[in-house]
Parts: sequence; C-alpha cells; structure tokens
Amino acid sequence: MNDSTSHWLLAAMLVAVTAIWGWSFPAVKEAVAGYGVLSFLAIRFVIATAALGVFTAHRMDRKTLVTGGAIGLALAAGYVLQTFGIRHTTATNSGLITGLFVLFAPMANWALFGIRTPRILWGAVGLSVVGLVLLTGSGPQRLRTGDLLTLGSAAAYGTHIALLGRFAKEHDAGALTLAQLLTATLVFAAAAAATEPLVWPDGPLWTTIIVTGVLVTAVTYPIQTFVQKRLPPVRTAIILSMESVFAAVFGYLLLRERLTGSQVAGAAVLFGAALAAEIGSAAANRPINHAFPPKE
Repeated sequence: MNDSTSHWLLAAMLVAVTAIWGWSFPAVKEAVAGYGVLSFLAIRFVIATAALGVFTAHRMDRKTLVTGGAIGLALAAGYVLQTFGIRHTTATNSGLITGLFVLFAPMANWALFGIRTPRILWGAVGLSVVGLVLLTGSGPQRLRTGDLLTLGSAAAYGTHIALLGRFAKEHDAGALTLAQLLTATLVFAAAAAATEPLVWPDGPLWTTIIVTGVLVTAVTYPIQTFVQKRLPPVRTAIILSMESVFAAVFGYLLLRERLTGSQVAGAAVLFGAALAAEIGSAAANRPINHAFPPKE
C-alpha cells in the first residue's frame, strides 16, 4: 500500500470515528437531562476502561502510564466541560461548538511544541471555522452558558489532539489509550463522589452508558490514537471537525432539532475543508509524519 492510499485509509477511519461521536451527542443529551453528569461519565469510563483493558493492559508500561495519564487530564477536562455544557444548549450546538477544536489544535501545537502549521492547512482550518459558523447559525447574542462551557471543552480537546500528535508515535496505541481512559475515570469518579449523590441508573440509561462506554469510547479512542501515530495533529483535527456535521444530522434525525439552509451549507464547507486538507497535503508531497520547523 503506497503512502497516498494509506493517507486516505487513515482519513476514512477518522471519518468513521466522527460519525460515531456525532451520533452520541443526542444520546448523551437525553441521558444527562435527569442524571448526574459526573456519575454518568464515571460509570461510562469505568466500562470503557474495563472493556479496553482486557485487550491492552498487558502492553502497559510505566512510561506509557505516565504519558497517557497526562494526556488523559486534557481528555477529562474536555468531557466535563462538554457534558455539563450539553445540559444548557442543544445537541446540535454542542457538537458544532466542540468542532472548534480544529482551531485550538494548531494553536496548542505551536504553544506547547513550537510546531508551525503550513499555510495550506491553515487555509483548511479557516474553511472549517467558516463551516462551523454556518452550522451554528447564531451570533454572539444567542450564546448560552452551555455554549461557553462547550467552547472550553473545544480548547481542551484541541490540546488533547496536539498532545497525542506529539507522543502517540512513542507508545502502543491501545496501551496509551488505556492510560488516558484510566486517568479520566479516576477524575470523574473522584469528582462525582465529592459533588453528586450516588443514584443507580435505570434500564434505558444503562443502555446509553454501555453503548457510549464500549462503542463511543473504548472502540473509537484507540482508533484515534492509532491514526495520530501516523497523521499530524492539525490534519487530524480538520478531519475530526466533521463530528459537527454528524452531530447536526443526528440531532435532526433523533431529536428533530431544526436544520436550516445555512447549516446544510456549513456541512458542505466542512467536508470540503477536510477534502482540501488531504488533497493539498498529498499535492505538496508532505511525508505523513513530517515535522514542521519550530517557531523562531
């Protein structure tokens, strides 16, 4: 398999991940409407950690545990802010604003590691932001508390993508993901124990917790980590921003949240941005693990 084919295969894997994540927004919004956010996350991540640990725990070493633990803190921050935020905004808006990690990822990559983003990718990032604005379909006067919390989660997720891009190549993808999930689980469990009463989930809620724990978490995050061993973080972020498209689609299909003409146009722009990033990078003949020059 040549480099060009492998690039497209990796991109397709990420698109599949974004579809699963996009579906989860309506499901999670309904789940946390009457149940503790931190308790929901704690139980979900316990299940995810156990499911992934069965297959990857034997590959864990101390270095991976420490590195994955640090990356897992960014992941935990993103989930807490996002899940509290979705209580106070629509599932569609939550998915769309979360997609702004496409802007925060290159900023974090530069701030933390001094890695500059090529102009062609900045162009794709700009297109992604335009698509997200069209998808959101609202100005600052309509911002809600949930939107602001979700914006904070986008910054955390952008940092998470940058950290994975820097360290994933040095570790086994499954073991590194397990370390992240284990750290996030401990954060959620401690916070839930300190702030929320322990309430046993009912039957329908258990279905959502198990599906989001196994499929949305234990399956998708190892795929993201595997891909980020091979794709730079900014290109990864551009592709992952299509999560917002799927969040809008599933918000419409499952919760009947309205989709306007501008939102449909925004979805098309986001798809175009991801396609432009892949075609542009291939045309420039950039190696898949290219290290861009550091900032001056």
